[in-house]
Amino acid sequence: MTGRTLRLRRLRRVAPTGPGQRTRRRGATPKVVALGGGMGLSASLAALRRITGDLTAVVTVADDGGSSGRLRDELGVLPPGDLRKALAALCGDDDWGQTWSRVIQHRFASKGDLHGHAVGNLLIVALWEQLGDPVQALDLVGTLLGAHGRVLPMSAVPLELQALVKGHDPARPDDVDTVCGQATVALTRGEVQSVHVVPSDPPAVPEAVAAVLDADWVVLGPGSWFSSVIPHLLVPELLDALIATKARKVLSLNLVPQPGETEGFSPQRHLEVLARHAPKLALDVVLADEAAVPDRESLTDAAKRFAAAVELAPVARPDGTPKHDPELLAAAYDRIFWMHGRIGPWR
Repeated sequence: MTGRTLRLRRLRRVAPTGPGQRTRRRGATPKVVALGGGMGLSASLAALRRITGDLTAVVTVADDGGSSGRLRDELGVLPPGDLRKALAALCGDDDWGQTWSRVIQHRFASKGDLHGHAVGNLLIVALWEQLGDPVQALDLVGTLLGAHGRVLPMSAVPLELQALVKGHDPARPDDVDTVCGQATVALTRGEVQSVHVVPSDPPAVPEAVAAVLDADWVVLGPGSWFSSVIPHLLVPELLDALIATKARKVLSLNLVPQPGETEGFSPQRHLEVLARHAPKLALDVVLADEAAVPDRESLTDAAKRFAAAVELAPVARPDGTPKHDPELLAAAYDRIFWMHGRIGPWR
């Protein structure tokens, strides 16, 4: 038995505690863990908080752009931006929640050093320095905001994302180059072949691993595929937990390909690249917007690689913008949880 397996067994016995975490009782709503980053994770959280009172977000920590990148470079901290966005998405719809959501998302506009910094980023980093514990600090921010759930970083150290990209240089369309940095990868020209992180064996946050092992459902995606979704599969202990957990898993696909990173990708190709990065990962459901799937048969075939069923539902905003509608996405998740859930109190 490996040391990593022993750690997973110990973590399975440790129930996560924090804002939004309650002891399970018979008939309670499911324990849900959502993995991702950026606006994709925010969309998922805004939907999930409507249907469960036991929600944990596990957030990527590879961001190196904007305010997060500056704080990361200057102070050596985890990038706070995606963590801030997740906390904002978990704020309630009442005046308190919406006020704090706007406050932590507010960015300063000036000609000085504060330009572009988000208030929430500064608050999170200040508490990290005060408490010396990223998880405790995020729990405290969540309590202040009245967040409907908990936010955790996926790794205890900031990560650098690197991608192998074919045709990154238009003058050498057949060559494969290494592109470094999440912000650069997200907008890269050429075809992303694969991604990896530096360090290559980063430590997972124990509370994140424990949350995955203790979950009833794990939701992966939507979001930037190579820079927000797949990085969770590159943290060995987190991937081991995703494979070992008894939780059911749903993969939520994007509404449209992302310019640069996944330009020209079909829904089934998103699954193919995910399988290349985590060949042992199994899923239960692949969720996609019905209008975004021109070839359901091909998507169904790709989902079989993960032993997953395909669920199509209208989850996009009715106004035609390529964004998820929180109410429609919540209805889709709720339907999946009940149709594909186990008999009994979510176990």
